[in-house]
Amino acid sequence: MRPKLVIILGPTGVGKSAVAAAVALEVGGEIINADSQEVYRHMDVGTAKPSLELRQKVPHHLIDVVDPDEEFNAALFRELAMKSAQEIWARGKRVILCGGTGLYLKALTRGLFVGPAKDPEIRGRLEQEARENGLSALYERLRRVDPDATFSIHPHDRQRIIRALEVFEQTGKAMSRWHREHGFKEDPFETLKIGLHRERKELYDMIHRRCEGMVAQGLVEEVRGLLDRGYRLDLKPLRSVGYRHVGLYLGGEMSLDDALALMQRDTRRLAKRQLTWFRADKEIRWFHPERERVKISDAVKDFLQ
Repeated sequence: MRPKLVIILGPTGVGKSAVAAAVALEVGGEIINADSQEVYRHMDVGTAKPSLELRQKVPHHLIDVVDPDEEFNAALFRELAMKSAQEIWARGKRVILCGGTGLYLKALTRGLFVGPAKDPEIRGRLEQEARENGLSALYERLRRVDPDATFSIHPHDRQRIIRALEVFEQTGKAMSRWHREHGFKEDPFETLKIGLHRERKELYDMIHRRCEGMVAQGLVEEVRGLLDRGYRLDLKPLRSVGYRHVGLYLGGEMSLDDALALMQRDTRRLAKRQLTWFRADKEIRWFHPERERVKISDAVKDFLQ
């Protein structure tokens, strides 16, 4: 029999951490983080990591595993998540996977297309072009040669843009076509996918308050601290929502109020992209985090019995 895996997913700000912790307490589980930003050390406020108090009640894995200047990707996530899951099951506990990074969830549950080896010459040239002409120029090129890839690659995701162009130049085949041919047909787990949703206005109101709360809780000071540690604003994790916006404020490019407004807008857009990704997965069962809390609990218990 395949091991059972409970997945709590949904857009940013919807309330995944609280639901996952409650479920874990009910069924004797431990949580594996599947958020691409919470893996980084020294980035707590802007990633909305579960509190230390909550992490003392329920063991969490894959939080604070790399520094902001270290590479982390879906392949490494899959390797570490597999190891954590095996250790949790060996302790007789349930595995609760929690996060909103769709690529990480897919990598663990359906496998991962690795692709050709990196080509230092092509990659170096693309990096140089990004520095000279801007990342947007590379993104537009990707849109021309592989428009399907741009549905899942954000215009600011330097690493994935360059990788997709690198694969196209190496093979003459679009990354999206490689993905379709790979098929992501691995199926190592029996999964229950719990999707959390709120009406748009409710979610957006929560996102706005969450962004305001991050600033009030010290996001500006957190980014200053990262800079004092020697981390650059052009590092991938510091180009993410929140950190990028505070960087614009600290660089004198806009006021804090304007940076906050832009952060709120971009967080809404992130949530929209995440929902677009998840709604393509017909295995997901959708629930409201509070109004249908009992239904979530019942679904998980029925699945695990």
